[in-house]
Parts: sequence; C-alpha cells; structure tokens
Amino acid sequence: MLYDTSKKILFRLDPERAHDVALWGLKHLNACGFSFNKNTIVNNPSNVMGLSFRNKVGLAAGLDKNGDFINSLQSLGFGFIELGTVTPKPQVGNPKPRLFRIPEAEALVNRLGFNNKGVDYLIDRVKSSNRNAVIGINIGKNKTTPIEDAHHDYEHCLRKVYTLADYITINISSPNTENLRSLQESANLHMLLKHISVVRETLRNTHGVMKPIAIKIAPDLDDFELENIVDAVRTYGFNGIVSTNTTIQRPNKNLKNLSETGGLSGGLLTQKSTKIIQKLSNLTQGSIPIIGVGGILTSQDALDKINAGASLIQLYSGLIYKGPKLVKDCAQAISQAEVPGK
Repeated sequence: MLYDTSKKILFRLDPERAHDVALWGLKHLNACGFSFNKNTIVNNPSNVMGLSFRNKVGLAAGLDKNGDFINSLQSLGFGFIELGTVTPKPQVGNPKPRLFRIPEAEALVNRLGFNNKGVDYLIDRVKSSNRNAVIGINIGKNKTTPIEDAHHDYEHCLRKVYTLADYITINISSPNTENLRSLQESANLHMLLKHISVVRETLRNTHGVMKPIAIKIAPDLDDFELENIVDAVRTYGFNGIVSTNTTIQRPNKNLKNLSETGGLSGGLLTQKSTKIIQKLSNLTQGSIPIIGVGGILTSQDALDKINAGASLIQLYSGLIYKGPKLVKDCAQAISQAEVPGK
C-alpha cells in the first residue's frame, strides 16, 4: 500500500529524478528503522559459484552504481546485490534525458552510459557498509577508452575490487557505450577473457583466494554467438554468465518512448531473456551457473527463469513497477517450488 502511494508520486517525476528520490528516501527510512515489509528475508540457502547465498533473488547492476545504498537495499530481503557498473574513472554518462518509462508494458528504455563516480568511490562505500548479503561488483570500461584498450580498464577495476567483491561481473553487453558489445565477438572475447584470467591468477596468488568472475551478455545474440561465449567461458575458467542485459531490438508495438535510443528492459524483455537462458542451459548442461535477469515482474517470471536453467535471478525494472514486495514474493515462490513434493 505504501509503495503504491509512493509510486503515484514518483511517476509524476522525471524517471531519473524519481530513481534518485526513491533510493535516498529508502536510505533515510532504513536509517530510521522502517522497513517496507516485515520479516523480509526469505532463507533459502543456495551455493552457486562457490558462494553461499541466503536466497536466490538478487539486485541487478545499474540500480546502485556507486554503492551508496547497500545497507538499505539489503533490508529489502535480497540474497545478493550487484553494484555498478563502475569504471576506472568517474564519468557523467550520456546527455539527459536518458531514462524513459513505457508504463503500458511495464518497461523502460535507458541510455545512461555507465554514469558513475569511479571505482575508488565505490570501494570506499563498500568498505563503510554493513554488508550482510553477497556483494557482486559489475565492472566496465570508460567511454573515452578505445575498444582495443578495453582490457586495461577491466584489469584496473578487477585489481581494485578483487578483495572486496564476493564475485565480479565483466559487463561487455551494455548498448550505451559505443562498440562495447563488440567485445562479445569471438576474437575480442577470447583476448579479453584470456587477459582477465591471467590477472585473476596473479591476484589469487597474491591474496590467497580465487574470486568468481561472471560475464554479462546481451539478449540479442544468435545461436552461433552464444556457442562462442560458452566456449570462451569454459576455456578460461570463468564461473558464471549473467543473462541478460537490455535489448536494442524493439517489438512491433506503437508505444510512447519505445522508439527512444537505448536498451529496453522490463515487460518487453521478459520472454526474450528467458529464451536466451534456456539456450544457454542447453549448451552448458548445468556446467556453468546462469544468473537470470530481464523482465521479472512477477514471481512466475522468476520461476520461469529458474525453470529455464537459471541458478539465481536478479531484479531491476520490476522493482520500479511492482515495488519492494516483489523481492519477497520471488524468493518465496522459488523456495516453495524447491520443497520436495510441492
């Protein structure tokens, strides 16, 4: 009820302004001891990528890019939180407006462009947080870095976050940084992942721990491209695939803001992302964990992604349209579906 009232107010604001107001409001409410839901934590312990998750519902990267809201977001009952995408140097992102609602389809279009305060700021925020859930950190390249030098940016961020992150996600699939998706092409992908694997081995020897690394892929890949990605992930010993980012494709619908340039998420991505998860599951046969994300607006959407082969799921656009209750609903539905005899 409280979120329904808040949503009516927030949806009168510019979407990016509403995003900021909602997060800072949540932070202040949490500091005062208020929670949107009582007993929000669903305990459904799961081991994925060698990590212990308290439940299978996580927050997708993009909502808390800078780690400013870790404590308050944990209070919503997430089993894990993925921060970022963060880049080596701070950057303002693309010109505004750059975030658009499509309320009829419970969807969003964004062309934010990795707006963030830089990896050093994020590190300080993680260090000062009272973390009680698994923390992933999603890393990318700066806009000004040539694509042929992208591996240097990923290495820089990896070295910075390695000891703090429970797992790291390599974002090579945002449509809002020029040419970034070319890193998904076979030759570029093998070069990048080989470089990262060498750096990780050095970090493992230095710190005495091997941190899981996943890659985040687009939903706009064909079967041949998916096979190449699975081959590269296997070859270099990466630990998971986050499937999927936003789509640059558009359904044949006449909806306001649908023609805006950027990545499409929410209800118009649901089936597309689930199909990619199913294809990945068939290719990997359970050998590579899949984190399913894209258009989860109901607990059934979450179950569909688990049933398609995801080991974990993440929310973003669904939180905007459905509110914090979606976290508990999805976690409970997944937990109940896993009870023998159910």
